[in-house]
Amino acid sequence: MNAGVARGRNRRPSILLPLLALALSACGADPAGREAAAKPAAAGQPIDRVETAQRLNAMRGQAMAGDQAALQQSVAELDRDLRRAVRLVDPERKIDRENARVAAKSVTGVRSAVWVDDENLLAIVDRNAQRSYGTIDAICTRLEPMGDTLGVVVNLQSGAARNGDELEILSRNCELPPGERAVAQSHRQIDVLPPQVRAQHRANADAALAGRDRSAEREESERIIQASTPEM
Repeated sequence: MNAGVARGRNRRPSILLPLLALALSACGADPAGREAAAKPAAAGQPIDRVETAQRLNAMRGQAMAGDQAALQQSVAELDRDLRRAVRLVDPERKIDRENARVAAKSVTGVRSAVWVDDENLLAIVDRNAQRSYGTIDAICTRLEPMGDTLGVVVNLQSGAARNGDELEILSRNCELPPGERAVAQSHRQIDVLPPQVRAQHRANADAALAGRDRSAEREESERIIQASTPEM
């Protein structure tokens, strides 16, 4: 009996060591990599009817048993899930703007963050590559413990931009696919240059590069005009 216990004790280090190594490797992992891997909550997903029926049955049982605390919690959870399914922001869980701004600045690569209005958070990143949906995910994940991120649209702009295309702002609601917004949430245009203007500038530049050089003709025309114009 004692020998068996001793063997069991001897086996423990061999089991704990791999777990300890795994925990240490996770602690030493690149924080930027962990941020990029984290995915925020997703709204707009349909409610599972079977699961909802089971939850309603559980709520009936809680009501019959007189368990008011459990019933209130179940009602609150169901209300939250229904709101997210129909993309309706919960006004009772509004995120504190200043705390959110500070949290956004703590994300790797974010140089500064400012609220444009009650819904739009504008963040400037250090490099063009950091103007990505991965950075938006990292910001939204930081904001989740603060309240309902369905009410937040994150806008990213590169601080290293050198042209109009690189200045383009990448926007997304924290819990919805690109281009979608929550109920009653506006599609605010925050870009310095609208997409149509940038496209026209690109077209003009391409046309100028494709056309032949007419500078010599212009110089000759100007010389003729000057020669034929009498002095005043």
